[in-house]
Amino acid sequence: MLKIRTFGIYRGPNLLVRWWNVYLSPSSSCYPYNLDFEYGALSQLQHFSINNLGDPFIESNYGVHSRQFEVGVLDWFARLWDLEKDEYWGYITNCGTEGNLHGILVGREVFPDGILYASRDSHYSVFKAARMYRMDCVKVDTLVSGEIDCADFGRKLLENKDKPAIINVNIGTTVKGAVDDLDLVIETLEKSGFKDRFYIHCDGALFGLMMPFVKQAPRVSFKKPIGSVSVSGHKFVGCPMPCGVQITRLNHINALSSNVEYLASRDATIMGSRNGHAPIFLWYTLNRKGYKGFQKEVQKCLRNAHYLKDRLKDAGISAMLNELSSTVVFERPKDEEFVRRWQLACEGSISHVVVMPSVTVDKLDTFLNELVEKRVTWYQEGKCQSPCIAADVGQENCLCTLHKT
Repeated sequence: MLKIRTFGIYRGPNLLVRWWNVYLSPSSSCYPYNLDFEYGALSQLQHFSINNLGDPFIESNYGVHSRQFEVGVLDWFARLWDLEKDEYWGYITNCGTEGNLHGILVGREVFPDGILYASRDSHYSVFKAARMYRMDCVKVDTLVSGEIDCADFGRKLLENKDKPAIINVNIGTTVKGAVDDLDLVIETLEKSGFKDRFYIHCDGALFGLMMPFVKQAPRVSFKKPIGSVSVSGHKFVGCPMPCGVQITRLNHINALSSNVEYLASRDATIMGSRNGHAPIFLWYTLNRKGYKGFQKEVQKCLRNAHYLKDRLKDAGISAMLNELSSTVVFERPKDEEFVRRWQLACEGSISHVVVMPSVTVDKLDTFLNELVEKRVTWYQEGKCQSPCIAADVGQENCLCTLHKT
């Protein structure tokens, strides 16, 4: 495996070829990135340094920007989540983590003495935000599915009745793709006496864009008492550079916004300079695919995820797929070389494949066939048994010797 430290400046042009072969040769990346994109029409943009400094809705002194595209993208997402133009504020972030940092920061500004509640399966950036802002943070237990346990949430709310609640709601957890029950979270807050003393940030990194295109899925909507929603732009949308979208209510943002004389603008963002290329790439994709295009891609992902889960189980491999999810969870491969080859994300005894639009049935078959072949050597009969992962995926999804029926 090529190590990062060998990437010196004076290594010659062959270094790029070696890098390409080492990092991009696997048949499929199992991380949640949509690699099915074609941006040749935008290649000339690389000749410009495009910087969206400050507030997207206010001009600054720097003239090479893409604010008109940024606002167009923000309008699209505001409509998706049922928020009128004159009622929202947002911006295109440099990554998904920045969206969480901003959403939780807005929550803290609304309730300076609020306690942050997040399930144990929440993205690490949520707990990073708590450390950065020196917020009290309460970790809430999860169900086997990875969804927040609202019974435990209610108990922990009652332990801190004197302080407001700032809640991170997951619209697709990182490892298991679980979707927290937003309506039940709101109901739990109200039953616990927090009717007007809570702020909800929805971390929709991946599924925040997928769920609106699934008919039976519950809606993430600003018609409900939520404060902000963030999604990643480099995941389901397929933007080639890391970016994200953060939307909040306009009346929440005044506490964060300040005048910046140097820019001749106002700013309520986390970062200073922001990638001005990303809004154009996002705008291009949203207009090219449209609602119908995204709906087709979502259905394809869900269909292929069910295909992979069924094939894994048919092969005797423990696997779980949450409803409304394209994240297939299965037993962690025993061989780390296999893990590296397929770029698998692992946690404890489990791993997962996030089925994206660029992941075809042929790629899934190639992955599965290689996994089945390797398992023959890993778990030779009488020598070594496949692991029990019932604690991670539930007994009904575990096909170890103990739970196999």
